[in-house]
Amino acid sequence: MTWWLWFVLVLVVVLGMVTVYDLTQKRHAILRNYPVVGHLRYILERIGPELRQYIVTDNDEERPFSRDQRRWVYASAKGENSYFGFGTDNTLDTVGYPIFRHAAFPLPPADDDRHDDLEGAKIIGSRTDRPGAFRPTSIINISAMSFGSLSGPAIEALNKGAAMAGAFHNTGEGGVSVHHRHGGDVVFQIGTGLFGARDSEGRFSVDALLASIGDAPVRAMEVKLSQGAKPGLGGVLPGAKVTSEVAAARGVPVGVTVRSPNRHADFDDVAGLISFVERIADATGLPVGIKSAVGDVAFWHELAAAMAETGRGPDFISVDGGEGGTGAAPLVFSDHVALPFRDGFPVVFDAFARHGLHHETTFIGAGKLGFVPDAAIAMAMGVDLVNVGREAMLAVGCIQAQKCHTGHCPTGVATQQARLHRGLDPDDKAARTAGYLRSFRTDLRALCHAMGVEHPSLIRLDQIALRAGDGRLADAADVLGLNSAWFDDGRRDRLAATLRA
Repeated sequence: MTWWLWFVLVLVVVLGMVTVYDLTQKRHAILRNYPVVGHLRYILERIGPELRQYIVTDNDEERPFSRDQRRWVYASAKGENSYFGFGTDNTLDTVGYPIFRHAAFPLPPADDDRHDDLEGAKIIGSRTDRPGAFRPTSIINISAMSFGSLSGPAIEALNKGAAMAGAFHNTGEGGVSVHHRHGGDVVFQIGTGLFGARDSEGRFSVDALLASIGDAPVRAMEVKLSQGAKPGLGGVLPGAKVTSEVAAARGVPVGVTVRSPNRHADFDDVAGLISFVERIADATGLPVGIKSAVGDVAFWHELAAAMAETGRGPDFISVDGGEGGTGAAPLVFSDHVALPFRDGFPVVFDAFARHGLHHETTFIGAGKLGFVPDAAIAMAMGVDLVNVGREAMLAVGCIQAQKCHTGHCPTGVATQQARLHRGLDPDDKAARTAGYLRSFRTDLRALCHAMGVEHPSLIRLDQIALRAGDGRLADAADVLGLNSAWFDDGRRDRLAATLRA
């Protein structure tokens, strides 16, 4: 044989061995789904910093999540070194850029093995004395992403990871599936399609709801009014995605396209919403909250006034920023409908503070808050818990391919194609989910200690400076237009007392 035949033979053998390895390993979904060629992605990722000195984009230019943000999630999830060398490459004079004012005498680091634990500072359900009231064991939790939009292995990984990290896992509007039953505490979301809580005619059914949650570890219920990705717009799950498992979780026929209306049929005003919430609470004994993006300001003041007058209504409010994105939507909705989180949340908090409801109502924030600076600012604004969506998807292998709506997610996260989601190993990705959540809490606690406070709920807005439009650094409250009286009425003393308890 000539030398080139030997070369070809050796190349074939090597490629065959690589193919076998790629198909049998479980750490990388890309390699399982795309053996051999998938290595190009990791090669380009490794030499990316050198290439970007001359071509392509900077570390902070990509959207919706920059390369630096993704790298931090990936490294944190894998337990790798998540530090960045050679100083910041950010543009520090960008409008809105945050600077945290560290204390002259920081708190010492935690001296035990619980450095990655951060409990919530409020008891969900205390205002209405729900039998199932509870204090969350993690201030960072997994946001609503339904089975159907995400694959079974992805949901399983998220649930197992939540259990490992002591977090809770929101089901999204697709009901409780077999993939949600792997140890993680669950928040059952009721969307406008009433999936998992509907009768054969598609109407709300308490019996169907109780059957869905009967043997599931459900800690709370959430009524979804809207979400940041597509507020005021319904949803569609194509028939091709409605597998037998999806159909069983949602209570719909197999293979038939299912639609979520743009509003609930059971109520059309604030009084009806409160009655719906109380009906669910009475049936389940669990705390019940609502989730919404922020548009109509008057609604929030009307809701808070009715809750203050009656003592009834939601136990927690999940505010989703318009920059949220765990659902596909027309461009005009994803880009222009609903207020961004930093503009929308103060509308809600203001309404509740004016009626004295901000002390016992739990506020949950979402919408690109899955990074320490954003979460810290949100909690200084009054948020009690942070829900992470796409950031958790990154932890289980998402590479921001932005093919979620096509059914062709290359990493098997957002697809029902068995060929693709077979590449996602739930046990490996569960460990990564837990790693991300724990690292998030560790870094957030380290920031708190640097600022002289024990818990993120105790961060003051005057400890954060934001770059204003005129180029100066100003207190976050001034830049965001927040009312300092909201925070000077003993709120932090109450939170500190709960934390000490």
